[in-house]
Amino acid sequence: MELAGKRVGIIGTGATAIQVIAEIADKVGDLTVFQRRPNWSAPLNNSPISDAEMADIRSRYDEILAACARTPGGFEHEPDRRGFYEVTREERIALWDRLYEEPGFGIWLANFREIFTDEAANAEFSEYIADRIRRRVKDPAIAEKLIPKDHGFGVQRVPLETLYFEAYNRDNVHLVDIGETPIVRVTPTGLATTERDFDFDIIVYATGFDAITGAFDRIDIRGVGGERLAEKWKDGPSTFLGMMIHGFPNLLMPSGPQSASATTNFPRGIETGVNWCTNLLEYARKHDIVRADPSLQAEQEWSAKVTKMYSAVLMRKAKSWFTGYNSNVPGHEHGRPRYLVYNGGAPKFVAEINEVVAKGYAGIELT
Repeated sequence: MELAGKRVGIIGTGATAIQVIAEIADKVGDLTVFQRRPNWSAPLNNSPISDAEMADIRSRYDEILAACARTPGGFEHEPDRRGFYEVTREERIALWDRLYEEPGFGIWLANFREIFTDEAANAEFSEYIADRIRRRVKDPAIAEKLIPKDHGFGVQRVPLETLYFEAYNRDNVHLVDIGETPIVRVTPTGLATTERDFDFDIIVYATGFDAITGAFDRIDIRGVGGERLAEKWKDGPSTFLGMMIHGFPNLLMPSGPQSASATTNFPRGIETGVNWCTNLLEYARKHDIVRADPSLQAEQEWSAKVTKMYSAVLMRKAKSWFTGYNSNVPGHEHGRPRYLVYNGGAPKFVAEINEVVAKGYAGIELT
């Protein structure tokens, strides 16, 4: 699509919008960003990989995959094992300065563990990131609008960016707070807020998606007796291991709700689920099993465990899809929390699902 000289409006400042805004800000004629809630974000710090660096990476695949297997997030980034309050403020700043300049999710996942569980620790680190944003955005008023006030850094999934905040230093980029002046309609020539009309050549809808359960809800999946999955999950999903559902025999979900896939390195999480489901299918074929259905008790115990895990982390307070507050989805914006993800980390999840296998697929009725 030709962007040069175009008047563009983009709705949203989530993960997708953060990438799009940074990419097109210097290519369009004029860009207006409509923001409902700002997101924390940190530099991606991508750079070209030389042939020598690539050769080194390839020579260490086993080492890299072993590191991913032992870390809670499934990445190479390992949390700092020092206690947040055991080191000085100066030492904490030194760590954060280093992580902020490094590539990848280190600023999130190689940090002190307390930023996920302790309000004061998270607040101190969030203020550090806020100060970084203030340094990068020239207009102090705009900088404050780009700093989240309703949640701390890392309690929602963190988008990574390249020169996102610098985009707002450009004369052709404008920020509209739709909390103050909501969008009221799409017009033949653009968008209208409660304050004024905007004329655009292109409108980009970066308004999010119905995470985790949305794709399942859009399929008319029916179980024993014609029970509809969408009805069973209307108040939130319940599963066994995040991969099976009582009353829906032989339905396998390698990266379903209440698994560890969405809270860890997703490709690695998918591999874990695919391997477990494949092993179940091979076991079934070897033993002439035609039906696999988790018991209701096993499902209830797993869902209760997933729910309880939320109590230990600050994520429980976030209004994000981690807690099922998909406020961009009708019906989800004011409902009770939906406990969608496993918060125990990848190693613990793998140990739990492997234990089920070791006990002869305990909790699953095999026919």
